[in-house]
Amino acid sequence: MVPNISDSTLVIIPTYNEAENLPLIVDRLQQAQPTAHVLVVDDGSPDGTGDIADKLAINDHAGRIHVMHRTQKNGLGAAYIAGFRWGLEQDYQVLVEMDADGSHAPEELHRLLHAVDGGADLAIGSRYVPGGTTVNWPMSRQLISRVGNLYVRLALGTRIRDLTGGFRAYRREALAALDLDAVESRGYGFQVDLGWRLLRAGRKLVEVPITFTERAIGESKMSTAIVAEAMGKVFTWGREERLRQLREFRKSRRGASPSAGPTAP
Repeated sequence: MVPNISDSTLVIIPTYNEAENLPLIVDRLQQAQPTAHVLVVDDGSPDGTGDIADKLAINDHAGRIHVMHRTQKNGLGAAYIAGFRWGLEQDYQVLVEMDADGSHAPEELHRLLHAVDGGADLAIGSRYVPGGTTVNWPMSRQLISRVGNLYVRLALGTRIRDLTGGFRAYRREALAALDLDAVESRGYGFQVDLGWRLLRAGRKLVEVPITFTERAIGESKMSTAIVAEAMGKVFTWGREERLRQLREFRKSRRGASPSAGPTAP
């Protein structure tokens, strides 16, 4: 029997002040996906999250929990890129993004892995496809998220309904082909950035329904500045795409121009 590529999965969990949440989410993940490995990327949390991650790794005799300590908080995108580089170096075949706060249910990870095993280059856990939903989210957050995703779809001309979603599984080959050094987004615009790069590269993106649950412990890292950064970059990417399409259209029109007719005798 040919093994699935998801048999070699690394789940990357960025953390900053998630001391209470981290043990809970790691335990749930190990229960749901016993063979998956975990990389905790801690950005120097002052609440001791990094120390807790080290203890989890020491107590995991199967060697499936790994920890990366970073000295400063550089944003979600930078943490994930550091995790991606490590995972690619270690030759994992599927690399997963998952929040530490419990908003992404490890019990639903199998849906994303099944999509990658089925040929997806990126499986996005989507709140906005049939079967997807949100729980305990204030109306204000729902409105921001829905309007933001509508804006992304219109600006970029994509049919992906939840390109801002952060519960994701990447096929190794697709991720390794990207120029990660060129990724400038550091906040939540990072999710759109990576998805947009894969779409432009002709990669296969698949959305699978998930239930997104608002964190019960701690505070959200979302801010007005993060939203503004993401929307500004999306506007720029959309403008560049429209200009590219216009150039291609003009080029095709020139190529289709009729040539001069035969010379009269």
